[in-house]
Amino acid sequence: MLVRWQPLQEIEEVRRQFDRMFRDITTLDQEAAKGWVPASELRDDGDHLTLRLSIPDIEAKDLDIQVTKDSLTIAGERHLERKEESAEKGYYWSEISYGKFRRVFALPVAIENEQVKAEYTNGILTLTLPKANEVKAFKVDVATELPAS
Repeated sequence: MLVRWQPLQEIEEVRRQFDRMFRDITTLDQEAAKGWVPASELRDDGDHLTLRLSIPDIEAKDLDIQVTKDSLTIAGERHLERKEESAEKGYYWSEISYGKFRRVFALPVAIENEQVKAEYTNGILTLTLPKANEVKAFKVDVATELPAS
């Protein structure tokens, strides 16, 4: 079977990928200017996406997670707590970022936003994002015999 090459479609796909990349970089730069930016990873696990965010020293009650079919917003705050004896001794340095953060993720596929599950363990927030039915692949069985009439 021959497949016709359509260079304009391929150029358009490359343009979309560049647009997405620059949008992500711009969003990350804007978020970094506002506060600290926690590290994240997004993985495709077949019927769902898994998003992990490294946010140690934040209580689950201080997190605000909002989900739509195609985006996810996570906001929170890491509070600076200095004890009296630490304040007297002083710090030599501190590389830990404190304050508010807000991450907005454009999701690569539509998800079932009402079925999202969140777990927070050992400073790692894990979100399970089930894919919407329109993006899942379904197996179709083919009948080999016609039914008797």
